[in-house]
Amino acid sequence: MVTGIYNNMNPYTNGYTITPGTPGRSNTASEMGKIIANPGESTKVSPGRKSSPAECETCKNRKYQDGSDEMVSFKSAAHISPQASASRVRAHEQEHVSNAFRDAAKKDGKVLAANVSLKTAICPECGRSYVAGGTTATKIQYSNEDNPYTQNRKALDSLSFLGRNLDMAV
Repeated sequence: MVTGIYNNMNPYTNGYTITPGTPGRSNTASEMGKIIANPGESTKVSPGRKSSPAECETCKNRKYQDGSDEMVSFKSAAHISPQASASRVRAHEQEHVSNAFRDAAKKDGKVLAANVSLKTAICPECGRSYVAGGTTATKIQYSNEDNPYTQNRKALDSLSFLGRNLDMAV
């Protein structure tokens, strides 16, 4: 709700006029002569913060880049808005999971676990929370029949299966 100074009931403005810079009114950044770096964001400056989310240069210039050796998105640094950071980072980490399943299928392996964790942070300038990045951890088991340890384990396993299914008829 916008408030203003009541000036003798002006009939053309429904009884009141609005004056920029009025006490009790939240002034927008454009009225104050500031440049809006992130249009559509709140212009309210939170206590203890340097700027509002609309004027935050840190959020405007934040870039994301992948540091892995896989062929996935964000190999070169790219900007993501704080609102879209969660979905974009989640989609990027899903690329790593898909690559793990593809690699396991190529080499006759099995994906035992694929864990994705997203890291959140608070912008020090405006106080907005955003997803700062993510990590993917995958565990793939490959069968190696030539390994003597694998052969020994299979031999021991076969002994434990002997006699488990015994049908006796009298």
